[in-house]
Amino acid sequence: MKPTLLILAAGIGSRYGGVKQMDEVGPAGESIIDYSVFDAIRAGFGKVVFVINPKIEKEFKAIYEDRLKGKIETIYVLQENDNIPAGLVVNQKRVKPWGTGHAVLVAREVVNEPFAVINADDFYGKDAFMVIGKHLSGLCNSDMAYAMVGYLLKNTLSDNGSVSRGVCSVKNGKLTDVVERTAIVRTENGIAYEMDGKQVNIDENTLVSMNFWGFTPKYFEQSEDYFRAFIQDHAEDMKSEFYIPFVVNKLIQEKKAYVRVLESNDQWFGITYQQDKAITIAKIKELTEANIYPENLWQ
Repeated sequence: MKPTLLILAAGIGSRYGGVKQMDEVGPAGESIIDYSVFDAIRAGFGKVVFVINPKIEKEFKAIYEDRLKGKIETIYVLQENDNIPAGLVVNQKRVKPWGTGHAVLVAREVVNEPFAVINADDFYGKDAFMVIGKHLSGLCNSDMAYAMVGYLLKNTLSDNGSVSRGVCSVKNGKLTDVVERTAIVRTENGIAYEMDGKQVNIDENTLVSMNFWGFTPKYFEQSEDYFRAFIQDHAEDMKSEFYIPFVVNKLIQEKKAYVRVLESNDQWFGITYQQDKAITIAKIKELTEANIYPENLWQ
């Protein structure tokens, strides 16, 4: 059974100032999404599912429907705030999406095989797709042997502003905890994050999650239980979000699943700020010149 790639592409990019997931960064006008799908195909994935915002649906499909036709099975689902478990009521004035955990759940009707989850605006690299594709290909739908591709913190920072990262604790190759750290920056004294208004130093070789997960369909059932409880507690909130690491931590703590931490030799990079685009273009140019990617991915 070939695994599926689930791409979270519903973000609008408030810090970026536009819809960054469709920005052209490759020599033939490719976006970061194109490289992720290309890497997934050669890693043996059989389907890609895009979770998108209704506001960008028309524009998004205009780009990727023709581009990926005949290359891989492609499905689009919308992340809408009213897509919640039956019987629950939420604040109808809320505009902000419910977060990455909810974005995964909206795809539950179209994903029926082990699947990987990634962000649309992050470049993960060929090797990362190979290692998680191999892991997922050995699973059946009821398995709870999940996975995460980990990266070194020092390889995931932006030179143009602060970032948030999921800081991981690992024991015997398995994830034991992931904690969201915000406002992470390089300082004169090393790398630090902000907590309670103060900067706290953190080792540059700390393993972090870049939201590259591997699950089976069993995850949908488990996650929906947690999401139902989350909505009951936050139905009136305008900003609270339901994140994938929250679900993962609960599953680990309750011993309902384990998460294997997979190592990748690739260096992550992505677009958080407008200034990151030029760096991304340059790095992709280097990878193209090294013959890791063709000049035109889909030619």
